Amino acid sequence: MRLEAAPEGAPDIVGGLLLGRDEIASRVSEMGRAISADYAGREVVLVTVLRGGLFFLSDLCRAVADPLRIDFMAISSYGAPGQAGGVRITKDLDENIEDKDVLIVEDIIDTGLTLNYLIGVLRARQPRSLEVAVFLDRDQRRIAEVPIAYRGFHMPDTFAVGYGLDLHGSYRNLPYIGSVREEVLHRMSLV
Repeated sequence: MRLEAAPEGAPDIVGGLLLGRDEIASRVSEMGRAISADYAGREVVLVTVLRGGLFFLSDLCRAVADPLRIDFMAISSYGAPGQAGGVRITKDLDENIEDKDVLIVEDIIDTGLTLNYLIGVLRARQPRSLEVAVFLDRDQRRIAEVPIAYRGFHMPDTFAVGYGLDLHGSYRNLPYIGSVREEVLHRMSLV
């Protein structure tokens, strides 16, 4: 992944393009084919954490050939960023996942702390299998090692928006992934 010029018409906060629409679509299709091969003949439950994972989940589920189910969770973490704080579930699954094949679908993994918590919660519900698919793996800040079965891209240690990634709740809807300008991050005290 390399930084290119910001797309024409990009919001002022976008300093450059990390992944374009075509790169995203191509990689999601590849991941869908791999998941289809691995789960052939079995129904898998795709679980994502709202809100950011929704965009990746939407495209990924259409790239999987076999029937599947989807479910959602919402998790709130608190404490200092990058530190082991508390995590709580604010919206739980609607379905029982006992003895089912479950695939956690994440937009981005950073420290791994929240995902590690989620894996523990879901494992306790005794699924037949539990794997992780992540679109962006930003492992430079990893604190908790988490198993990743399907990885879209390794992400540089850059604050990015688009394709589900947000800046204070905005810019998730950009059809690409763009880096946020350093001066914007400094102005917002995010660096």
